[in-house]
Amino acid sequence: MSQFAIETPTVVALPIAGSQAMFPVRRVYCIGRNYAAHAIEMGHDPDREPPFFFQKNPNNLDPSGEFPYPLHTSDVHHEAEVAVMLKSGGTDIPLDRALEHVFGYAPALDMTRRDLQGEMKKMGRPWEIGKAFERSAPVGPVRPVAETGHLDQGAITLKVNGALRQEGDLNQMIWKVPEMISYLSEYFELAAGDVILSGTPAGVGPVVKGDTMEIAVEGLGRMTVSVV
Repeated sequence: MSQFAIETPTVVALPIAGSQAMFPVRRVYCIGRNYAAHAIEMGHDPDREPPFFFQKNPNNLDPSGEFPYPLHTSDVHHEAEVAVMLKSGGTDIPLDRALEHVFGYAPALDMTRRDLQGEMKKMGRPWEIGKAFERSAPVGPVRPVAETGHLDQGAITLKVNGALRQEGDLNQMIWKVPEMISYLSEYFELAAGDVILSGTPAGVGPVVKGDTMEIAVEGLGRMTVSVV
């Protein structure tokens, strides 16, 4: 007889490029306003203030290649990002040891119900209703560090129906990957299976049903996602 009182939730796992193994997801941390130009377009000062994070749920990550347009919104925005997958963790991780905990990277999208997020901001409430909805984080195959090396520079772009919307370089991140890992570990105990979405460059904007989004990250390839 099972020790659990209800059906056991499914473990969220993402495909790893070139492998039959899967990457199991524990937590998802997302950094906000990590590119200066994006901070400006969202109406904020781009100066290097302490970073802030919000969370998505593990089962928000979706490798299917489809993004179902969500309910209760008329303004859903794309945000092109890189997902950082951890193979280990801990607390108070030194900056010079942070990259030792990275398993790999993947292209990802932080889809946002911008109208609902805006309402929450005005009322000083949490953002989850705008950020952590079902299938809100399309993600490509995980590529191990052994294949890609550590990504500290390289172009990141997003096109919608072939038209360029977002364009930046990973070296424009205000808080670099080692800094994000080290900072998070001061406040949380990081562990294998944790995922960090590393922020988006400028150019975020709306999508509608029928659109096709294509994110390209130098070193990670391309991911195409259909809005359905």
